[in-house]
Amino acid sequence: MTPLVLAVPSKGRLQENAARFFAQAGLNLVQSRGARDYRGVIAGVPDVEVLFLSAAEIVAQLASGGAHLGVTGEDLIREDIADADAVVELLTPLGFGQANVVVAVPQAWIDVRSMADLDDVAADLRHRHGRRLRVATKYINLTRRFFAEHGIADYRIVESFGATEAAPASGTAEIIVDITTTGSTLAANALKVVDDGLILRSEANLVASLKAPWSPEAQAAARTILTRIAAEEEARTTRELRARLPEFDAALRAELEERLSCRFPFGGSDERGFVAIHVPATQVFAAVELLSANGADPVTVQRLDAVFHATNSLAERLFARLG
Repeated sequence: MTPLVLAVPSKGRLQENAARFFAQAGLNLVQSRGARDYRGVIAGVPDVEVLFLSAAEIVAQLASGGAHLGVTGEDLIREDIADADAVVELLTPLGFGQANVVVAVPQAWIDVRSMADLDDVAADLRHRHGRRLRVATKYINLTRRFFAEHGIADYRIVESFGATEAAPASGTAEIIVDITTTGSTLAANALKVVDDGLILRSEANLVASLKAPWSPEAQAAARTILTRIAAEEEARTTRELRARLPEFDAALRAELEERLSCRFPFGGSDERGFVAIHVPATQVFAAVELLSANGADPVTVQRLDAVFHATNSLAERLFARLG
């Protein structure tokens, strides 16, 4: 029997956010011997082993098939796994750990606003001084791919092991490729992002390994986990409206479905004229106005704890990739 292995961050805010994410879906991560235990379980879900690892270790385990599922940033997946889309499936973003991988240059370079301008700087540096533009970064593979897409070849990478944003000021590099959330650290170091220098918008994702040994037990556990996550995710982004309508006709239903992406989980109105409608959270007030304009009174709105379906897109996408 091969249990499902779930790899999650072992410390810091990422661990706290991951634990909160799973708990919201009714999946409580338990470290039986306390916070120093690097193995755990999911309470009430059999055939699951939880590993608490560093971010780099999670990516390595997903790439090798040592973990079936993992929580890590897309930036690390794209950087550390060659041909990532053939090795893993990014199932769903988790709403935390957001950051952008960007190309940043000194603010004093007032004429450098784009990657094309940067190419001119690199060519000029090579022509005038006989050396290549130095790029300090931890994201070697992402940088090479992005620069190749923009036709920039006259550069060399200076691998960064510390505070990358300090490299231009210290003289170890002219520009950097680094991750940023608010941009304040770049600004504090007199750096700016070039206009088309966004390499990747990253955030924490639930990632599945296509190299792992997906035993029947692992697949069953994955279906349980993904069903709960999908149910919580849909509930979080959906509101349930209940309305009493004097007449609920096909035209009103079609407008709700087509214009506002509403769904009718229990069919049309009941014998008392009440109808239940699932509405995207962003469209609640538009739906209320439309219902009220058609004579609905009252209209109530409530949050949902979970919305379960016989199938869910997360599990179906994973199993389709597994064949």
